[in-house]
Amino acid sequence: MQDDKEPQGNPWMKSVMIWSGILLAMLLVASMFGGVSQGTGSPMAYSEFREKVQEGAVKEVVLSDDRVSGKLTNGENFSANIVRDPELLKLLNDNGVKYDGKPTDQGNIWVYLLIQALPFMLILGIAFFVFRQVQKNNGSGAMGFGKSRAKMLTEKQGRVTFDDVAGIDEAREELQEIVEFLKDPSKFSKLGGQIPKGALLVGSPGTGKTLLARAIAGEAGVPFFTISGSDFVEMFVGVGASRVRDMFEQAKRNAPCIVFIDEIDAVGRHRGAGLGNGNDEREQTLNQLLVEMDGFEANEGIIIVAATNRPDVLDPALLRPGRFDRQVVVPRPDIEGRQKILEVHTRKKPLAPDVDLRRIARGTPGFSGADLANLANEAALLAARKGKRLIASSEFEEAKDKVLMGAERRSMVMTEDEKKATAYHEAGHALVSIHVEHNDPLHKVTIIPRGRALGVTWNLPERDRYSMSMKQMKARLALCFGGRIAEQLIYGKDELNTGASNDIQQATDMARSMVMEYGMSDKLGWLRYRDNQDEVFLGHSVSRAQNMSEETAKLIDAEVRRLVEDGEKTARKVLTDHLDELHLLAGALLEYETLSGEEARRAIKGEDIGRDSDANKPGAPIQGHAGGLPQIKRKPRPFGDTHPQGA
Repeated sequence: MQDDKEPQGNPWMKSVMIWSGILLAMLLVASMFGGVSQGTGSPMAYSEFREKVQEGAVKEVVLSDDRVSGKLTNGENFSANIVRDPELLKLLNDNGVKYDGKPTDQGNIWVYLLIQALPFMLILGIAFFVFRQVQKNNGSGAMGFGKSRAKMLTEKQGRVTFDDVAGIDEAREELQEIVEFLKDPSKFSKLGGQIPKGALLVGSPGTGKTLLARAIAGEAGVPFFTISGSDFVEMFVGVGASRVRDMFEQAKRNAPCIVFIDEIDAVGRHRGAGLGNGNDEREQTLNQLLVEMDGFEANEGIIIVAATNRPDVLDPALLRPGRFDRQVVVPRPDIEGRQKILEVHTRKKPLAPDVDLRRIARGTPGFSGADLANLANEAALLAARKGKRLIASSEFEEAKDKVLMGAERRSMVMTEDEKKATAYHEAGHALVSIHVEHNDPLHKVTIIPRGRALGVTWNLPERDRYSMSMKQMKARLALCFGGRIAEQLIYGKDELNTGASNDIQQATDMARSMVMEYGMSDKLGWLRYRDNQDEVFLGHSVSRAQNMSEETAKLIDAEVRRLVEDGEKTARKVLTDHLDELHLLAGALLEYETLSGEEARRAIKGEDIGRDSDANKPGAPIQGHAGGLPQIKRKPRPFGDTHPQGA
């Protein structure tokens, strides 16, 4: 929608100038009619006036309540303030001065009314001005609060097409069909097909739901309105329903068109179970939305596209066919999708020859489209910070670490004892990862503080994973306890610290899920015991129900403890059997601070890890260990060409 009008200037300054002019005019009128006659002539003291009278120098005077004015015998006019003087008339008579009286000036009644009304007029003017500004921001007319905030996208606002959407081919194809229906409805209608009334985009944050909607706007060639679910509900009752009606009125006037509602769970949440006022503002808005989408009045040519990452909280009435005919799942991309997304986000970025997008895609399982866009951007920023003209593979590796775990906290000061304890802790995780079957391959281990962690061990799956087996979960339990067991073996039970709190939490949560959700306990069987903790929060039920007996709860606790203790035993056995490797790996971490998975495997064998080194330099054993790694001379960068990483 093009706007051919010339710019009209700043409306705020225009309004200020108008009201300033009105105020100035009112003051001018008051000054014109509000002046009280003060007499004419040069001022004179009253004592001097009496002396002039006695000398015979006064020809005539005019008396009023508070002033006397007149003319001297030499023709000069004068005026003086009068005081209480009972002898004044006798003095004038004795000296032959002509005198006359002047009635008290009552003033102009209109001037009096204007002065009295001026403050109220100013207050009303300011209130009217503020109200007009609110109306301009929220809609026009007296019911401006009820006007829809839906905005029509134009080509000026960054046109996106389906060519810019990669990695989610199935979702793109479903929405392309809707666009084709709008462009050529006869292709489908001649076979009896009807245009879908709505499509709900469902996916976790960052998977590209809003980008898909923008691509629809760029491809459809029809008016495209966009609004957020939170824009409907305000503090005033009835505003949300009014805005829904107004939005559909706008859509009808521009049909065929598409209306996109982002984060629809803000307004379409499941209606409550009697908590508070059941007919509250949000539910009124939802009811009006349901009526407009599929009520008695048909809205032909209006397609509703909505996005949410919480489909479980939406009201069932909103999800049925006739309102949202299609639920389009927007998943996280697989390796092929990640490569295509990286190609899209690196189109305009100069890449070095060593950059292999396929390898980057393989090393980023679980990344969403937004994560990959952030990865490419961070790599570009890192290269620019280093003054490079091309983005190299090392920048992508470092950016991946930063996206996953946050920036390095190099300013954090750690004592040698703390650094040594962290090295043993992370070495314990890494050794369990290497020696326990069914764990994901070790990717990196570091003792550099990142985020809230003092050190990180990061495992990456070899391929995309959509489920976990019982063996893999038990291996993960052992991995969680590798750090704590390593500290206990080296320092003893009394020297354990708080660094393993997150490991213990992860292990406990995983074991409880195995027992209560996944049916991985022989004693409890294939039953689900975990309550839906969101029921009360979402308003589905009034109270939280207990769906197990006390005996069952005790049995669940016993099974959770058994799984946790089994993982602890596995980790203890691995580290006890490979204690020499624990010393070697901890020493390597103290020397290099960050090791890749391959370097860690070489380190536990006592081999040179393969960096630029003085290979013949003697090693530095720790804890009395006879062996050790060569003390490698590092580059000015803290750890050569590698970058710290973890999970």
